[in-house]
Amino acid sequence: MSKLVTKNPYTQEVTGEFEFDSFEQAKKKVSALSEGQKAWSQMTVKDRLGKVKEALSYFDKNREQIAMDICEQMGRPLHHSHGEIKGFFERAEYLCSIAEATLAPDIMSDKPGFERSIEHVPLGVIFVISAWNFPLLITANSVVPALIAGNTVLLKHSSLTPKIGRHFENAFGRLGGLQVLSQTIIDHGITGKVIEELPVNHVVFTGSVSGGKSILKHTSQKFMMPALELGGKDAAYVHKDADIQFAVETVVDGAMFNAGQSCCGMERAYVHKDVYEDFVARAKKLIETYKMGDPKNESTSLGPLAQAKSAEEMRQQVIQAERAGAKVLVGGNSEVIGKGTFFQATLLSGVKNDMSIMQEENFGPILPVMSVSGLDEAIQLNNDSHYGLTAAIFTKDIEVAKKFAHQANVGTVFMNRCDYLDPALPWTGVKDSGCGSALSKYGFYHLTRRKGLHFKTKI
Repeated sequence: MSKLVTKNPYTQEVTGEFEFDSFEQAKKKVSALSEGQKAWSQMTVKDRLGKVKEALSYFDKNREQIAMDICEQMGRPLHHSHGEIKGFFERAEYLCSIAEATLAPDIMSDKPGFERSIEHVPLGVIFVISAWNFPLLITANSVVPALIAGNTVLLKHSSLTPKIGRHFENAFGRLGGLQVLSQTIIDHGITGKVIEELPVNHVVFTGSVSGGKSILKHTSQKFMMPALELGGKDAAYVHKDADIQFAVETVVDGAMFNAGQSCCGMERAYVHKDVYEDFVARAKKLIETYKMGDPKNESTSLGPLAQAKSAEEMRQQVIQAERAGAKVLVGGNSEVIGKGTFFQATLLSGVKNDMSIMQEENFGPILPVMSVSGLDEAIQLNNDSHYGLTAAIFTKDIEVAKKFAHQANVGTVFMNRCDYLDPALPWTGVKDSGCGSALSKYGFYHLTRRKGLHFKTKI
């Protein structure tokens, strides 16, 4: 059978070769996970939690190699890749800290003669289909709570970052002598067959809208509702009372970090007309400092694109915006450095909300900025999108922020920050940004089902 070959997006050197699983091989893995899950689910939450905590030490011991694998497989600057490991532990440790209380049965003691409770029961085998842009964090969001809750996991990592999937298998593959996680490398055709024909009980998918629709078709054959995280076109609104320099630094970082390859990155900014010119001037000055180059170089702030083909889509959005009257103030083109394809850190002004660059996700380091009359217009334009993942407002007035938050049709609203997942809050989207929740106690609830116990103790 053919092999999956991964390459360094900067040097184009081969970073790994991986055998594809056949359907029969995937079937054997699911069968082993089903058997393992029977015993794993019978353990107490405390015992499972202890074993998961022990397994987390693998990531601490292998920090350097994991950071290098992220850098070499998807192109993020090495010094930024270490930050993902820090975020991994922040999420994992928080989820561990709330697990026992969250998964404890809900006891109702208000009816004499009866014992009633609601148990949080594991679903079984969870099929996690993870993404490459934050290969450690995205995978941890589901794997850690799934295992603690008593499920086992079949992991299909992105074809760009299978080494990260291997790290998860090394850490969590066998816990307590049981097979609880296996990585599978399969193509899209076999993925659909695995969902429809094998005893997987839930699917967690992170990826494109089209990919999410395909997953939904497959899971519908079993009446399974998957968890889908499908990206966004996230907006920032800078109010007239905002700390402009702080807003600029935060929004620009939210747009440029990871070369813009973030589902919750800032892809459009609405700035109050009174501070618009100041914001744009400061943003231009900051964006001009971004340096492209070797991602292993400490001075590099913008790495190569993980997929060179995406540069053309970005360029077309910029061209269309220019033709419609927008002005490119910084960047706007792709470049080849070494053997890597980069997209320049880009700033546009004079954009309109019906432009593709304001409506369609591009997954690149591009910040279009539009002047608005005030809060009401910003809310209306923010909601004028088929995505709904996050939105951010920059203001010193919490009441203004609350009004924005109550009307913004998104899963998360930030005040004076952006592009961050707080593990205590549910990570969720609306519209084409997907369905379901990760992180927080609701992440556990999405990976379990409710079972009611109704005992009549006095007859």
